[in-house]
Amino acid sequence: MNLDPSNVVPWGSDWLWSLPLSVVTVVIHVLGLYLIRQRFDRFLLLAHHRRITLIALLFMAGTTVSVTLLHGLEAAVWAFGFRLLHALPDKKSATLYSLNAMTTFGHAHENLQERWQMMGALEALNGWILFGMSTAFLYAMIQEAWAQIGRRPA
Repeated sequence: MNLDPSNVVPWGSDWLWSLPLSVVTVVIHVLGLYLIRQRFDRFLLLAHHRRITLIALLFMAGTTVSVTLLHGLEAAVWAFGFRLLHALPDKKSATLYSLNAMTTFGHAHENLQERWQMMGALEALNGWILFGMSTAFLYAMIQEAWAQIGRRPA
């Protein structure tokens, strides 16, 4: 019986690197959404006293850009991990690969070294979690903004 650890858990290293990266990106995401939410709460206090629907729409656009940048930062964390492991040749290819994996777009011509290929799938799983959080967050903010607009006197 061959008890070579790579045969027993062939993707062990991928999981050992991917799980902390996933946790770090989720923590970054939660903190980022918290900061965006604080900004939103300050805006709602201002908006409560005025009829500023256009400004509310612009604020939601800015919030969307902020969430997009947050996802970019999280992809950069994964790209840093890929570079640290020498799984990709340079920073540019690591960032492109990471954004493709996180969004499950998957059309980049970059491939991880065979040893680290499971990490790409695990980053895609992490991306699903992060995008789910963003979707729920944006939906909740839109619902609250609509409720606030509806409560203001015309």
